[in-house]
Amino acid sequence: MAIYLLSTLIILVLAGLSARRYADHRADQQIVESLVRSQPQNPARFDPGMVDRLPEPARRYFRYTITSGTPLFTVATLSMEGKFGMGDRDKPDYLTMSARQTLAAPIGFLWTMRAGRGLTRISGSDTARWTRFWLMGLVPVARMGGTPDHARSAFGRYVAEAVFWTPAALLPDSNVHWDLVDVNVARVTVRHGGLSQSVDVTVAADGQPLHVRFDRWSNANPDKEYRWQPFGGYLSGFQNVNGFRLPMHVEAGNFFGTDRYFPFFVVDVTEVAFPHD
Repeated sequence: MAIYLLSTLIILVLAGLSARRYADHRADQQIVESLVRSQPQNPARFDPGMVDRLPEPARRYFRYTITSGTPLFTVATLSMEGKFGMGDRDKPDYLTMSARQTLAAPIGFLWTMRAGRGLTRISGSDTARWTRFWLMGLVPVARMGGTPDHARSAFGRYVAEAVFWTPAALLPDSNVHWDLVDVNVARVTVRHGGLSQSVDVTVAADGQPLHVRFDRWSNANPDKEYRWQPFGGYLSGFQNVNGFRLPMHVEAGNFFGTDRYFPFFVVDVTEVAFPHD
């Protein structure tokens, strides 16, 4: 009798976890569908004159990253392979990773990831609404989000990633403003839904973005307290994708520009697409 009750309990627990996992997958899909719908169906095409009034480094950035006549798609889907650090600078604890992302700044993003080492496997998703990860696809090991702190931190992430992969989303308008920082540095500030994020973009002589730096609202510190702290990354391996020149290799992490910098996110992009059907 005891064995029967235990078996029944185990089955019920597994069924509950499976239902929760399915609900997570369904929520991920709903986010993706919503983000893709925000893609303009017949966007304007890039004219270098659109950026004539921007600071000179910003003009260089746009004229490098967007070819004249390119449809200005602002939503991208990306596939990537690389490694994700679970530790710190001294002990990176990298896991081999594959991930897929839908990026639609300033509206939002969804990043789904599978990572592991040996027999250990972690999978889950990250959005402006939540962070949810599972061990072996069965045991929930991280479920957080739904707070202003989480939303602010996520906003910093996907505004910066727009610099990498969706430059058309950063063309100047009433909610996107560019300022001069230095001869090779421009600062973009994006506002949306009560949030504001500034990102500094350093460009080469030809306009290729070399790295980004910004203050990110983050609790990735020894105190586990949310505060503004430096974040950033290096961009390389640029390729032409449908008229956009985009970095296929990105290394990014906390405390960028300091001796505490730890590139926990190191990826090679294997595919970029701009959904518009």
